[in-house]
Amino acid sequence: MSKGEPDYTYGFRLVKRRCQALTPVCAGRRYSLGWRRPGRPAKRSPERPRWGAAKKDHAMRTAKVARKTNETEIAVTVDLDGTGTYQVATGIGFLDHMLEQLSRHSLMDLTVSAKGDLHIDFHHTTEDTGIAIGEAVSQALGDRRGITRYAEATIPMDETLTRATMDISNRPYLIWRVNFSKSKLGDMDTELFKEWFQAFAQAAGITLHIENLYGENNHHIIESCYKALARALRNAVTIDPRKAEDVPSTKGTLGGSL
Repeated sequence: MSKGEPDYTYGFRLVKRRCQALTPVCAGRRYSLGWRRPGRPAKRSPERPRWGAAKKDHAMRTAKVARKTNETEIAVTVDLDGTGTYQVATGIGFLDHMLEQLSRHSLMDLTVSAKGDLHIDFHHTTEDTGIAIGEAVSQALGDRRGITRYAEATIPMDETLTRATMDISNRPYLIWRVNFSKSKLGDMDTELFKEWFQAFAQAAGITLHIENLYGENNHHIIESCYKALARALRNAVTIDPRKAEDVPSTKGTLGGSL
């Protein structure tokens, strides 16, 4: 074979009707394989939108919330279509750890800056952080158009198994079936975790059921609760491309009575 002459060892030429494919290897260069109709550029069917088109239409699902009382001062930002990046500082180390899990496993970008009356106890800061994050999620959802709405996640963590089930219905409700064998984890009272989930569900407008099915280690129990919440939230807020412009309710709106 002379220099510059195409080598068809790894290529082929097919002609079938008016379509053709060609992949010659010539002088160290390899051409890409592709079908085309001669003289006509490829067209995309209008019934098949480009990948990510639904996400583009809902790209601004972000919110900022600032909450200030005599007990706490909290600033929160969320991006429901993020990558799970976070920057959290509440002054309560264990709560920071749980909120980082919420962000990472929901893929919701989250920043939280909180200053509270920790010299009294952790109650106000824990509860108000749940309120602020819930309000931010609710604002980012807008009219909740296009969301999947319902989701469930069951999360194992060593000997522990926990399930979170939710309906982003704008009708807040919490079922909490979680028990602890210790009153504290680090410096944090374990009874405050229910307060956080109650505040979050109420402010976000979510019907939320959290059930620890079994487990022994208190750290594993509560961490699996946050991870289950995160995975369920991730699925429930996802835009359904088949109904991206519709509110997922026969009423045409989410909120109020059934």
